[in-house]
Amino acid sequence: MTDVALSAPPSPRRAMIGRLVSNPTTVAGVVLCSIILAGALLAPWLSPHDPLEQNIVDRLAGPGSEYLLGTDQFGRDVLSRLLWGARVSLLVSFLSIATAVVVGGAIGMISGYIGGRFDLVTMQVMDVLLSFPSLILGMIMVALLGSSVTNLVIAIALTAIAPFARIARAPVLVLKERAFIEAGRALGFSHLRILLVHVLPNIVTDLLVMGTLWMATAVRTEASLSFIGLGVKPPTPTWGGMMRDGFENILDSASLCIWPGLAILVLVLGLNLVGDGLCDVTDPKATQ
Repeated sequence: MTDVALSAPPSPRRAMIGRLVSNPTTVAGVVLCSIILAGALLAPWLSPHDPLEQNIVDRLAGPGSEYLLGTDQFGRDVLSRLLWGARVSLLVSFLSIATAVVVGGAIGMISGYIGGRFDLVTMQVMDVLLSFPSLILGMIMVALLGSSVTNLVIAIALTAIAPFARIARAPVLVLKERAFIEAGRALGFSHLRILLVHVLPNIVTDLLVMGTLWMATAVRTEASLSFIGLGVKPPTPTWGGMMRDGFENILDSASLCIWPGLAILVLVLGLNLVGDGLCDVTDPKATQ
């Protein structure tokens, strides 16, 4: 009995966690994202200065003992603004992609499950959304709704709904013809129960992997909108807004552009590494 128990294969969940931990790509991405997340969460304690406090006497000061990364054109501490700006980038990207996963995933599941003309019309609407570049569609929505965190989340989520609808729809077209779905219908299960209990668990992994990759896109989109003045209004620190301020003073202090650019690079790289690692781990061929 003991030998049989010891030789039993691990559960699928434990096997996946083991592959995640042993995947260097995923580990590297998690480390980079954890550094940014820790800085954002601990910003009130790690920030050496108030990110909104202005000191014209020390404007455009270089890195030193008092200001580790220097100051901007208003004398505000760059390090403090970087830490607080991480909160905006993470909050907007997470909320927007979470919204897109829920809304887009629901649309794709329902469309693929119902099929017929409803599926045709729904996917044509999604194709219209896909025809707009993410940044252009985000600019249109923010210009219409106004600049705020809520409107940024709505704008970025709208750009990502169509891809998630496509990702969710494709496997549903196959799953709805499977024997266990037909058995559920024969037993009198409601369509909602079939979708939530039998269909959703089979596509949630694809949605989460895609969500991780699209969070990197959301970070870039938020930074781009802030850079052109359509993001969160000043003086709230955002990485895109800091890059815009640095670009305006690039001849006086080039580092004002470099630090927020590096922060965006590290976060986007970390999210992409995590997404690539999840793709490798969840690939059925990798388990063979």
